[in-house]
Amino acid sequence: MTYAYLFKYIIIGDTGVGKSCLLLQFTDKRFQPVHDLTIGVEFGARMVNIDGKQIKLQIWDTGSSWSTAGVRHHKAPDHHSMFCYRRETFNHLTSWLEDARQHSSSNMVIMLIGNKSDLESRRDVKREEGEAFAREHGLIFMETSAKTACNVEEAFINTAKEIYRKIQQGLFDVHNEANGIKIGPQQSISTSAGPNSSQRNSCDVGPDSGCC
Repeated sequence: MTYAYLFKYIIIGDTGVGKSCLLLQFTDKRFQPVHDLTIGVEFGARMVNIDGKQIKLQIWDTGSSWSTAGVRHHKAPDHHSMFCYRRETFNHLTSWLEDARQHSSSNMVIMLIGNKSDLESRRDVKREEGEAFAREHGLIFMETSAKTACNVEEAFINTAKEIYRKIQQGLFDVHNEANGIKIGPQQSISTSAGPNSSQRNSCDVGPDSGCC
């Protein structure tokens, strides 16, 4: 299938925050309660429609042994980021963010995700804390649940919308793949052809539910 653009994502976070389950829920629309620890990286892709254009999302799920330093060595600064947190991660998000931004474009889109929103009775980071951190650092923020699929679709789509908005504003050189964007065959044909050519936010939570 042709597409206008390919957007590169990377999901970062500590062990057990549900990175692999988020990816699986978005790409396959299913939840896997028991998931082996990711060694290295896992990969998924899916087509979405943004403003009438087909966009391919290429998503890398980092293994638990990765930090932002590890991501840097694996040449992932050319990926837009989704940071999944729990309390331990949340407490050092600032240093992770500084490291990520130091080695990537200042316009790279970063979303902060509080996953497992269905585990309300075991919450250790208040929603207001996540919102405040995201607001202070210019991030997109959303709470999700890979188990119930709450806001999973919206998290990936909203990130894509923000990347596309920045493209429309001229903030990205779409010919430079270091910006986490690649022009697709559909867009290339359209660009090279001549003038005569054709051309969810509310989650149900309960104390007994759980997810990855």
